[in-house]
Amino acid sequence: MEAFEDDRDEVVRRAEEANIKYIINTGSDRAGNIAGLALSALYPQVYAAVGIHPHDAKTLDDTLFGELQQWAREPKVVSIGEIGLDYHYLHSRKGVQIEAFRRQIMLAKELNLPIIVHSREAKKDTMRILKEEITDTTGVLHCFSGDKEMAKDAMEMGFYISIAGPATFKNAKKLREIIEFVPDEFLLLETDAPYLSPVPMRGKRNEPSFIQHTAMTVAEIRGVSLTDLARITTLNALKLFKIDKIIEKGEIAYKIRDSLYLNITNKCTNKCSFCVRFRTSYVKGHNLHLEQEPTALQLIKSIKNPRTYKEIVFCGIGEPLLRLDIVKKVSKWVKKNGGTVRINTNGHGNLIHKRNIVPELAGLVDSLSISLDAENEKKYEKVCRPQLKDAFHGMIEFTREAKKVIPDIRFTVVKIPQINIKKCEALAKELGVPLSVRKFNVVG
Repeated sequence: MEAFEDDRDEVVRRAEEANIKYIINTGSDRAGNIAGLALSALYPQVYAAVGIHPHDAKTLDDTLFGELQQWAREPKVVSIGEIGLDYHYLHSRKGVQIEAFRRQIMLAKELNLPIIVHSREAKKDTMRILKEEITDTTGVLHCFSGDKEMAKDAMEMGFYISIAGPATFKNAKKLREIIEFVPDEFLLLETDAPYLSPVPMRGKRNEPSFIQHTAMTVAEIRGVSLTDLARITTLNALKLFKIDKIIEKGEIAYKIRDSLYLNITNKCTNKCSFCVRFRTSYVKGHNLHLEQEPTALQLIKSIKNPRTYKEIVFCGIGEPLLRLDIVKKVSKWVKKNGGTVRINTNGHGNLIHKRNIVPELAGLVDSLSISLDAENEKKYEKVCRPQLKDAFHGMIEFTREAKKVIPDIRFTVVKIPQINIKKCEALAKELGVPLSVRKFNVVG
């Protein structure tokens, strides 16, 4: 765009210095698409999206569409966009915008490319068209300014929600609610440069390096580190736009905030309806799919210095107490080397091993997070779908035993409509165990 005419090389250099590995330059009109393709050829880290913005939908005649078909086949084109509807300015009539939107979606479907969607004051028509046209492609609602209903509907179709500079504005209450609401696996960041510069850069021309300010705000809202957020959103962008290879090897030790989590098994004693494992094997941008369960030595080598972390947490996307011997060996080493140990568990350890294993954890485990997840056995059976007989009562009995020897014990429950949180609180109080309520779709 003209705003970068005088210092484009410097803008790209500053982006590199800000640890931005890739830039996707989005097209909006004929001249912009041609220039974007040229930029992608000039800079290795710059990729292109080609499309006709709703403002310029009236220009999308057969000749321009033919050019668009050619551009979209270029090797560094990763998306069709920016396309969609804008009923705020109406630089092109509504009917013309809708026709151009549908036509470009069809092109994306033909080439198996994702779409970058612009929607301003056009929620109803945008979502109607996406529901009618989208089958085997996906995309992103860029610079999201809609409500939770729109975000939810979009995510159900496999669309990502992209957050830009307005997240940093003082009047961003509604957008901050969206930022809290969107699960990790659907979150993206963007600049929308040269517009919408984030605080503290408001009033200046926006550029890629400024995304770090938006990222810091989004990380703060979501209660994660900047490193966590960067890893999550980078993974999502790579998956959506197929820019680079994604590391497929599962991690056995992964850091979230200032804790190190150990992924020792993918097997579980429950098949909880709300569990992330049935949607993805990624947690906070970490791939937790295990081809082979790690040994105690592999885990110890991956930890290195346990004092580096607030705590070492046995968690992953399985039930760690299925591998009790590994938990005991690694915990003993962690404690010997000055670390703190926590286990996230379904509380089925005694049922699994057909004996009271709690005394074996004494002195090795500092805290237990036990998934209560329902107020009674009937609800537990329905929501958690346990694989062990009498699982709910087994979990309660495990908790009673654990209270005798483990210094810190806590129940957790996921807030979903089926669960009565007040009754869970009453049960936890009766057992003398604090209860933490976790948001649905928020893991790690």
